Amino acid sequence: MSAQLSKSVDPSTATIERPDYSIETITSAAKITVRHLNFYYGRVQALFDISLNISERIVTAFIGPSGCGKSTFLRILNRMNDIIPATRVEGEVLIDDQNIYATGIDVVELRRRVGMVFQKSNPFPKSIFDNVAYGLRINRMTSSKRELEGCVEQALKDAALWVEVKDRLKQSALGLSGGQQQRLCIARALAIRPSIILMDEPASALDPKATSKIEELIVELKKQYTIVIVTHNMQQAARVSDVTAFFLLGKLIEVNLTEKMFTNPDQKLTEDYITGRFG
Repeated sequence: MSAQLSKSVDPSTATIERPDYSIETITSAAKITVRHLNFYYGRVQALFDISLNISERIVTAFIGPSGCGKSTFLRILNRMNDIIPATRVEGEVLIDDQNIYATGIDVVELRRRVGMVFQKSNPFPKSIFDNVAYGLRINRMTSSKRELEGCVEQALKDAALWVEVKDRLKQSALGLSGGQQQRLCIARALAIRPSIILMDEPASALDPKATSKIEELIVELKKQYTIVIVTHNMQQAARVSDVTAFFLLGKLIEVNLTEKMFTNPDQKLTEDYITGRFG
């Protein structure tokens, strides 16, 4: 979509009419709770007063134009922004009722519980087996070679990759296709048994066939995991997500059941974006 806004739409000044319901009416058993979150890159504020519940074992999609803050917000959920100098967070982010920005939080353990899959697949220059085993080894999560092999096999099965690679586990992961590499990265995340999986544009660099496999995998994985996905592809959000959140200019404009979001959104700004009046 064009990055240029329609003259008839000015998101920065448009009034957001809050619907009668609260977010609790469309989500239950919140796995993640965000309260009045503001985020800054130095003196520049990137996110403004965001409050949001993310339910357990569903797929929540973040949509919005480039630069709207959705990927920044995603990285807040496992503190990946901590590695960027001069960033600052205000507000609360609770996972299982624990504030992940509280003093004394073990960030390494947090990132084990909240796995992440990036836009570009990033397999290590190691064998397929060693890629999946990496997190298991550094976290000392297995006590024998047999247990390690079993965990690697299960992670590859969960990522729908086992059948394709079981006879070449000792070969370099860099020899896999793009779609296979991305599923390998998902297997690597799954191996350390997270409860939440964050995905930042996981299929944007893939062909339609590989994208379809990733989408089928996401739908299957939500039976076991809470999944949050950032996507520019609204059709993809409609296909895989249960709840969709629309971001614009660092603000959370609307959160709704995906079917309602794409057929009868509550906010005029949401409708304008989905129908292509700006993007």
